[in-house]
Amino acid sequence: MSGNNVEDGAFYVLSALLLTPGQFPSVLGDDYPAACATLELEPWSDGYGLLFGQDAAGARWTVVSDDAALVGCAIAAWDCGMPYDLTPPDRTVVDSFPGWPLPIAVSTPGLPEPHDPAGTEGGHALLSPPRPDEWGPAQRRLGADEIAKQWTQWREQVAGSVTFNPVENGGTPPESVSRVLAEAREYTRTPPPAGRVRSTPAADGARLVRADGPGWSLAARTDDIALLLLDEMPREVLPIGRGPELPALLHALDRMARASS
Repeated sequence: MSGNNVEDGAFYVLSALLLTPGQFPSVLGDDYPAACATLELEPWSDGYGLLFGQDAAGARWTVVSDDAALVGCAIAAWDCGMPYDLTPPDRTVVDSFPGWPLPIAVSTPGLPEPHDPAGTEGGHALLSPPRPDEWGPAQRRLGADEIAKQWTQWREQVAGSVTFNPVENGGTPPESVSRVLAEAREYTRTPPPAGRVRSTPAADGARLVRADGPGWSLAARTDDIALLLLDEMPREVLPIGRGPELPALLHALDRMARASS
């Protein structure tokens, strides 16, 4: 498969993700339009597929396909442990970028170890994962994504934490928390850009809500507490107890996210 900035010839796909209003790599932005803007793409409603792979020399490339349905089928098959040859037709390739925006711990057998391509001057900027030894919006969003994926483990860890105590029922939340809750409530009155709030099924009929805003990221279950990350508090996880308002807020965010996806 070939595309802009990728030398003609074989392109070996190692992994893929969807870039759609309801599902996108949050490392790229707070919402779907912001993620598209990072890759200089139009935020059209059908979305895109992002293919992460190597060229014949082993260099890392991210290829954008406008056939999100095809990429989604491949991801579903892989998740079920089924083989799927993901080779989108050239006509569906929108663009390509040197590097990967996320770390991928696999490589193509028979090729050199994945490395950044050389000679990309004048093209797109190199994509690279956020540095783990730094803290900023990308690391904060990735942290919230990880909490959402591993909710049970993080919930148990926070339950035994003495760094922060959940806001008790009827208690007054601290100022970093109250600001976030106010901004989240505003989302339910004035819907934010697509993808700013996302919702996925969770166990026991609950929903997992992910929301981002200026300087904050939130992960929560509609039947449980919320866990908050802030730019101003590097790597700290702040639990927000149920209280009298959180359940209604989470259900409202869930409804809004599902209606807009």
